Amino acid sequence: MISADDLQRYAALGIELPPAAAGPEVLTTCPRCRDDRKKSTAKCLSVNIEKRCWCCHHCGWAGWLRDAKDWRPPGAGRTKTYRRPDPRPQGPLPEHVLAWFHERSITDEVLVRNRVGHGRVFMPDFQAEVEAIIFPYFRAGELVNRKYRALAQKAFCMDAGCEPVLYGLDDIDPAQLIWVEGELDKLALEVAGYRSVVSVPNGAPAIGTKNFDAPYLAADHDRLEGVKRHVLALDMDAPGLGLETELARRLGPERCTRVRWPEGCKDANDLLVKHGVDEVQWYIEHATPYPIEGAVGIDDYREEILRLYEQGWPRGVSTGWKMLDANYRVFPGQLTVVTGIPGSGKSNWIDCLAVNLARLHGWRFALFSPENLPLEQHMAEMAAKYLKRPFYDGPTPRMTPGDRDDALEWVAEHFTWILPQNEDDWRIENILEISARLCFREGIRGVVIDPWNELESLKPAAVTETEYVSSVLKRVRIFARQRSVHVWMVVHPQKLYRGKNGKYPIPTLYDCAGSANFRNKADNGLVVWRELEDEDRDEVQIHVQKIRFRHVGKRGMCQLYYEPACATYSEARAEEAARKWSR
Repeated sequence: MISADDLQRYAALGIELPPAAAGPEVLTTCPRCRDDRKKSTAKCLSVNIEKRCWCCHHCGWAGWLRDAKDWRPPGAGRTKTYRRPDPRPQGPLPEHVLAWFHERSITDEVLVRNRVGHGRVFMPDFQAEVEAIIFPYFRAGELVNRKYRALAQKAFCMDAGCEPVLYGLDDIDPAQLIWVEGELDKLALEVAGYRSVVSVPNGAPAIGTKNFDAPYLAADHDRLEGVKRHVLALDMDAPGLGLETELARRLGPERCTRVRWPEGCKDANDLLVKHGVDEVQWYIEHATPYPIEGAVGIDDYREEILRLYEQGWPRGVSTGWKMLDANYRVFPGQLTVVTGIPGSGKSNWIDCLAVNLARLHGWRFALFSPENLPLEQHMAEMAAKYLKRPFYDGPTPRMTPGDRDDALEWVAEHFTWILPQNEDDWRIENILEISARLCFREGIRGVVIDPWNELESLKPAAVTETEYVSSVLKRVRIFARQRSVHVWMVVHPQKLYRGKNGKYPIPTLYDCAGSANFRNKADNGLVVWRELEDEDRDEVQIHVQKIRFRHVGKRGMCQLYYEPACATYSEARAEEAARKWSR
């Protein structure tokens, strides 16, 4: 029977097991792929209670519960070891399978070149062995994975424990690469004369997916980064359009064009069957570029405008503090400037906000925090914020070794630190370039630059401080919008003086040292403030002093309470006080 400790650790990973689960094997739903599947309740994750490991028969996610002796430094677990598929005898396709492809206008020559196979395989969706088409996935001529499509009904699975890579990886031409959403679409485009085509292995993410995990981008990033032009020819449905947006964000919209299939055709194979090769070629050759900076019109944004009409203004995501959400929510593609007097906790609050966004929405972050050194201490503090249990010994019980390992693995999955070895490289151009690479490889959604003064010292001598601040903030805002990444910049205020009451005033964004442009050019401006004169007071105020777009928030103040055990913030007492006041 499963132990209570293991049950809790499985739950932290999103694996749902009954308390009375008994081994050796238990089937349950997979937290990695269930939200992206039509049959979200399919029990495709096999958990071995005795060996304390699991494997998904649909997406290939596998792992084990590690003991303290198995602990590795943060990030060490990111290099995953995959197995190679077991060999299968491969013969010519039977006549009824060839007929199935011919109905979809796929030729025998294309099937042979792509080594499409046929056989019987166990399908988790049916809990039975069924007849299936086999699409082999290669890298440098070596078989690394296979996808199986049930012939009778539309259902898919891949070889468990094998690496998820792009279908058609060996066909990439650096001059142009076409992206599609299914193996049949790749084959259809080859029929139309296009060989440099890849299909994503698991299709488009379901609407509402918090964070799209695309390990196939990171695995072959060097080859993909060398492609000059990407043509996004994805399905014309909501998930396909969502995948298009995410791929453009990560590949770089300036290198992308997009295909809009005609009404009544949802993808390349559909168009080939209904209208033939010439029509497919016409739509590929007339792919439209993403909006050109400085020269745009209604047609460039027609779909976005219609989406606004149908769905209204998106409000951004929750900060994790619902009282603060009334004034400030986090919207992709914006710049937030955060200031506060020294000792007010602005850097610590930003860390807590980032942990909230990673926990609630699956966001990944790049952190440029040279004041938070040594890095291992900052990493340990992020783990404590995630678990809300101390990393070190003290009056509050610290995290267990098992909790420590899980927390560090979670931090490794959601946070990457930017720290060029040479301080002369601490320039905004380098920070943004590294962030762009992390956006491509890991899909980061947030960048924290803390603090500004570490970049300020590299200002060219011939440039005034106001000009330098304006230039840097312009670059940051362009980067944020192009990559749909939210950037937080922590800025120290200029010297403040105590008032007649002996207390420091609450600073404003115009008090930021260096330039009023921190107020003028930011999309949002926050001030973290607490009374430093009374060390026993744990109230912390978040003053929202600027909101550029009203659908994101409004000016106002939210009061949080500092929890010293793990350096986190709570709003529970603030809610209680509000309820008492309302009565």
